[in-house]
Amino acid sequence: MGLTLVSLGGCTYDEDGPPDAHFEKFATKPPNYDTVTVCHAYGCKAQTRFTFTESDITEFRALMAGVPRSDTPAEERRALAYTIARMERSVAPTVGTASDRTSIDLRGSGDPSQLDCVDEATNTTSYLLVLDRHGLIKHHAVERPLAKDSLTRWTHWAAVIREKESGERFAIDSGTGPNGENPTMQAAASFYVPDSYADNAPPERGLATAEVTSEAPAQDPGALTRMLERMQALGFAPDATGSAR
Repeated sequence: MGLTLVSLGGCTYDEDGPPDAHFEKFATKPPNYDTVTVCHAYGCKAQTRFTFTESDITEFRALMAGVPRSDTPAEERRALAYTIARMERSVAPTVGTASDRTSIDLRGSGDPSQLDCVDEATNTTSYLLVLDRHGLIKHHAVERPLAKDSLTRWTHWAAVIREKESGERFAIDSGTGPNGENPTMQAAASFYVPDSYADNAPPERGLATAEVTSEAPAQDPGALTRMLERMQALGFAPDATGSAR
């Protein structure tokens, strides 16, 4: 695996190309048509097969068509955030991950209801490949997940897409919120440990999930805590442990 030293004292474990090698690395399987192997229990310790139905695909198609406000790569990334969140919610009842918590929790290792960043990056990549197989991703190519770390931060994985027109890569992090919330979209160079002092682009997507649904979220007294946890995971707020998911 390629290792790139970055100027902020961190490392990027990164290799361009299709994601097949990532599935092999973690001893799991890429999607087979609309059947995905869902990783959970941390590091793909547990794996559960799940098949999206024709009704599911119809719903994902509607989201990918209905969310974008224009035919641009940025709006496609916005649509992907909503669709990936919906795919997580579709999978959760069968796999048992509806109670997956925000950020890393050392108690979660081996717990089949919890996911770490390896599980999240692997599953998100599988969901992207299903969408791509149905022709629902126009402006981006699905690539191999990347990982970054530093002297003060644990290794953190994210799914990756590459914008076809510009060649810029974007990290998709589904681990910064509870199960089924929109993942964070961020330039890969700025993700988690920035590649340089110039790479400080904030995340594109974040907290809201109700914008394209008829279900308004109830007032949640824990929302502020979860927002702080997200900011800690992304390096925008102090983190007492110096680690992130």
